[in-house]
This record gives sequence, structure tokens and C-alpha cells, in this order.
Amino acid sequence: MRHVTNGTPVVLGGALVVPVGLLRKLRGEPAPDAATGAFSADPEARSHIEQLAMNGVRLAEERRGCRVVDVSVQKCGWDITSYEPAVNGRLPESRHIEVKGRVKGASTVTVTKNEIFESWNQGVKYHLAIVIVDEDDSINGPHYVPHPFKEEPGWGVSSVNYDLKALLERAIKTT
Repeated sequence: MRHVTNGTPVVLGGALVVPVGLLRKLRGEPAPDAATGAFSADPEARSHIEQLAMNGVRLAEERRGCRVVDVSVQKCGWDITSYEPAVNGRLPESRHIEVKGRVKGASTVTVTKNEIFESWNQGVKYHLAIVIVDEDDSINGPHYVPHPFKEEPGWGVSSVNYDLKALLERAIKTT
């Protein structure tokens, strides 16, 4: 501390962070919407679509005779744990299902890094369920994609957008 002297601070650099939404608003650009695959700024619309998708998957799993537990609030990397009925006195492994609801006409699905890592950790137990929601709230799906993610997200990546059409091409047909 003997050699510390006070002096005038010297600024070596600076940064100005401007939210992209503000820039778009100032430029007069329209807000992106879910129909184009872009992020919807309306949280109520996103929540409504996700809830319809969750209900669709829940009903599909219950039709298969499964007991369904919603674990979405636990942020564990999937939304629904589905327990199939016992076979010959033994319980099959549970299925961990990540539910993605998308509005009809959307082109991408956003998946978090945590969801991708959980899909690898869970192996065959993990399924991605995609539900397409129409304007009249009718649903198409669920479309189950086993082993949905092939690549590790890069360092510092928090989420990845996947092509919806490519995922649906790999989906298992359900009744």
C-alpha cells in the first residue's frame, strides 16, 4: 500500500448497448412474429401456444395409458415425464418429453442449451414433441422426434434455432 498513489482515472474503452427492439422501433420496422419463425414479443400468445401444446401431448400420452407428470416449472430440461403402465409386473422406463408448440407457418424451433444437454444425458428416454397450433387453436401433433439433437452448441451459446421442417421429417408418426 506504500506504493499506491491516487491519480486521475484513464478511460481505455467504452461500450454503448442498445436493445435491438428499440433500434427496430426507431427505424419504424415491424416487430417480428411467430408466423415467420421469429420471436414473438407477445408473451401471452407464446404462453397460450405452449399451453395448447402441453395439453396436446398430455392427452396423447394419456391415450397411450401413461401417467403424466408436468415438470416444466422445475427447468430440468424437459416438460413432461410420462410413465407407461407396468408390463408383466415391471415398470418400463419413463419418457422425458420436451414440448415445443409452434404456430402454423413457423419455420424454426428454439431449443435451450440445457434441453440439448439433457437429451444427450437421457438417451432413449428423451423425446422432443412438436405440436403445430392453427389460428383456430386446433393442433396438429404431437410429432415425436427421438434423439433430436446431433451437435453440441458452441461455447457461450444459450439456445439454438432448428429448422422445423427438418425436425418434422425425422418425427415418429403417432396415432
